[in-house]
Amino acid sequence: MHISEGVLSPPVLLVGAAVTIVGTAIGLKKLDYDRIMTVSLLTATFFVASLIHVPIGPGNVHLILGGLMGIVLGWSCFPAILVALFLQSLFFNYGGLIVLGVNTTTMALPALICFYLFRPWVEKNGHKRKIAAFAAGFLAISISSIIMAIALWTTDQGFFQAARLVIAVHIPLMIIEGIITMFTVSFLAKVQPEFLRMGKK
Repeated sequence: MHISEGVLSPPVLLVGAAVTIVGTAIGLKKLDYDRIMTVSLLTATFFVASLIHVPIGPGNVHLILGGLMGIVLGWSCFPAILVALFLQSLFFNYGGLIVLGVNTTTMALPALICFYLFRPWVEKNGHKRKIAAFAAGFLAISISSIIMAIALWTTDQGFFQAARLVIAVHIPLMIIEGIITMFTVSFLAKVQPEFLRMGKK
């Protein structure tokens, strides 16, 4: 899901940077600093999870946990994901600093969308919570793939086939992330329900 440096056009980079700056500013403003350790924990979880690669044909994709980040953190998913991607670019050369804004937008914006779409249902008990959590995990990857494809296509229409491939290869990951998010949310609701209340501010 990381886009490398030297691929995207300046206008796309500027749009991604602008969205990330605004989202991060709002996220920091809404962040409850009494829960900074919880945000740090989820940032670390995102950092580690995205290092786990899933083989898909000749290539591979990696976990993102965008739906989970969105459900739990709300707007704070922007600074959390930004920090994790920044550290990945420094330590593992994933993506890069120039494309940091686009990569953050690609993963954090879908997470935020899932927060608004599914958070009310996650707060309910029973099957509604499980369905909402699965849908959040599934849709977060779906939207991320679409945003990444749009970024490639608007940079150069020659990337059209690559953009289509980006969406296609992430379909299995959509299902995997949906299942992981569903079980994680169900587990947190039982043993640590305050995790599911922190993003409401």
